[in-house]
Amino acid sequence: MSWRHSALSKGMEAFISRMIADGPSANRPPHIELEPAPLLSSRSLKAVVLGCALMAPVFMGGCDRQSGEEAQPQLSGSGGESPSGVIDRSHAGEPLPEFTLSDSEGRTRPLADFTGKPLLINLWATWCAPCVVELPMLNSLAAERADELKVLTVSQDSGQPAKVAAFLKERDLEALEPWLDPENDLSFSYGTGILPTTILYDARGREVWRLVGGHDWSSAESADMLAEGMKP
Repeated sequence: MSWRHSALSKGMEAFISRMIADGPSANRPPHIELEPAPLLSSRSLKAVVLGCALMAPVFMGGCDRQSGEEAQPQLSGSGGESPSGVIDRSHAGEPLPEFTLSDSEGRTRPLADFTGKPLLINLWATWCAPCVVELPMLNSLAAERADELKVLTVSQDSGQPAKVAAFLKERDLEALEPWLDPENDLSFSYGTGILPTTILYDARGREVWRLVGGHDWSSAESADMLAEGMKP
């Protein structure tokens, strides 16, 4: 490893450490001086690095680490000119990861329990503006197609189970359950580095496609995309 690569790695560790200390709303100038910092634990590294793309905040209409109405982008399928989510079919056929989710009460459930019909997993966070834009559309999708499709929204808000449940309740998103990925295992497994990330599985638990970035789930395009997971 060259000395330049080593210095860059230490700099990134320090940057990530400061973001953890200051929280998701940190807003520091790009020229901030970086100092050596201790290595992060694997859990912290997954939560921050894979929870959102730090080096490309709005790439593909993804998470920009802002919340609220000030940072709501247009989504793919909406006819807008902003960056669109990108479909990736290179993982088609891969099985559902063998991970366990937890709810706001601390109860756990393996992902395998949600198979039996097509499954749409959406990774999101309360501090991710594009994710929040999608939630009402996903809520409608979950309610209207409950008999043929399971919509599973999985929060990446590590250590904040009560916040996630309250967030959904305040917005009357009754069809979405407050499931969490406490160790950020799913984000690490999919490795997209962007929120939201949405993955469609068929009824056998085999991946059909994954969509990286925001999307208009009320569009006609979405109906065609979801139909791919309904095929026998």
